[in-house]
Amino acid sequence: MTNGKIGTAALGDGGPEVGVQGLGCMGMSFAYGPSDADASRATLERALELGVTLYDTADAYGAGDNERFLAPFFAAHREEVQIATKFALSIPPDDPSRRIIRNDPPYIRRSVEASLRRLGVDVIDLYYMHRRDMNVPIEETVGVMAELVREGKVRQLGLSEVTAGELRAAHAVHPIAAVQSEWSLFSRDIEARVVPAARELGVTLVPYSPLGRGFLTGSFTDATQD
Repeated sequence: MTNGKIGTAALGDGGPEVGVQGLGCMGMSFAYGPSDADASRATLERALELGVTLYDTADAYGAGDNERFLAPFFAAHREEVQIATKFALSIPPDDPSRRIIRNDPPYIRRSVEASLRRLGVDVIDLYYMHRRDMNVPIEETVGVMAELVREGKVRQLGLSEVTAGELRAAHAVHPIAAVQSEWSLFSRDIEARVVPAARELGVTLVPYSPLGRGFLTGSFTDATQD
């Protein structure tokens, strides 16, 4: 850390420099229990002060609520931040516990337009395929994502939780800037094949849950309660 700020790293081969640590914003609206909007806003501002410039969300986080919550922060700091969001997890409004994975072209196009509206931006800096739909060839999915780049709606492409083979197949269609996977001392399976493939292709690894979802912080002390 220099001048009170974290270092930087390139996002993808030849991509923009971002803070070497990003901020996952899911818990500000979704998944980890009650959230505090004021504390979340303060966290966003403090992270930016420290040099965090990559902010991660998804359309599935609170059925779009997380993207909407982040929109004012992004509007105030658009030239300073890189916005990452995702498509592929469809959550039925009548059953929020269900997860339907979709990678078909019409769904992708509806998803990107909806995310752009909720985020209040003209272009998404990094657009991830959140999960793989095994019924749709990954080449077809990435082909549609590449069209979004050519149309100026997306700047860079990312994949989440893919195999090394899927990464190579996708990268052959269009350069992949980042792969997001769970990676920590608690979860290390990507080290065998995905990490070497990403290194070979010049793809940035974006680890999520680096502290094992709290298990590596000592937060969970009572197995009957936590």
